[in-house]
Amino acid sequence: QVQLVESGGGLVQPGGSLRLSCAASGIIFRLYTMRWYRQALGKERELVAAVTSGGYTDYADSVKGRFTISRDNAGNTVYLQMNSVKPEDTAVYYCNGANRVDYWGQGTQVTVSS
Repeated sequence: QVQLVESGGGLVQPGGSLRLSCAASGIIFRLYTMRWYRQALGKERELVAAVTSGGYTDYADSVKGRFTISRDNAGNTVYLQMNSVKPEDTAVYYCNGANRVDYWGQGTQVTVSS
C-alpha cells in the first residue's frame, strides 16, 4: 500500500520559515520524481517545486530563491524548506510522487498571516 504523508504545516508570520516533510512508503522512493504542489482557496493546484531521482531540482518562479526542495533517499522523505514566506503562499500543500504512476498525499495546510 502506497502512502505519502505530509507534515509540518501550520500558521507562520510573513517573513518566517516553515519546513514541510513528506514521508513515503510502499514505493521504491529513490526511483521517483517527487514534487510539491499547492492549492489556494478558489484557485487551481499549481506546481511549487520538483526533485528528480537524480537530484535535479526545479521551482516555480514565485518561490525561486525562497523555497528549497530536498530529498533523503535513505529515509524515504522529501522536504520543502520555505523561507521568507508571504501571505500569497497560503495554501494546502500536497506531496506527489511520480514514476509511471502518480501518488498523492492528503495535503497539509500552510497559512501565512500576522
